[in-house]
Amino acid sequence: MRKDLISLKPIYSTFLSCDKDIQMILKTLFVSSRPYSDILKKLLVINSKDCLTNNADYQKVIDSMSVKDLIDKGYIRLNPKISRGTHEEVKSYILISLDNFSNNYLNPEYRDYTINFDIVCYNDTWILDDYKIRPLLICGYIEGILKSLTPKNMFDTKTFKPDIKLSGIGNY
Repeated sequence: MRKDLISLKPIYSTFLSCDKDIQMILKTLFVSSRPYSDILKKLLVINSKDCLTNNADYQKVIDSMSVKDLIDKGYIRLNPKISRGTHEEVKSYILISLDNFSNNYLNPEYRDYTINFDIVCYNDTWILDDYKIRPLLICGYIEGILKSLTPKNMFDTKTFKPDIKLSGIGNY
């Protein structure tokens, strides 16, 4: 029997830690930041002008939505393609992507990269009650949650520069 088939050598790749980073960000945005995560879910799932009101029916829908549901139903996209079924209702989307991979200048065993959040909303659902703008609110809640409510602040509160360790040793 061939020796290389018996013992598999472990592989090492900096790209394999990206999944953990995405999971940490999604957990922060949609699980550990209540009640702000509920507002973010409402902005994504409820496509009416009054989505931010204290409506019991809206709250039931939001309470039933897990992160898995948000991904499975297409509100959160980890791939850049947005496809819509023929009779599917209009949605708002958060597209999360990783880009600009480069070697970390302090430690070449790690990689730096950019995490992008693209917000896509149907034009007819942009304006909410009190003339609030849906995509800007979504951006605001993403930024606010990541800046303020993470177990370790993702940003230095004095300089507002990124300051969190994700799965690697580099800064977010």
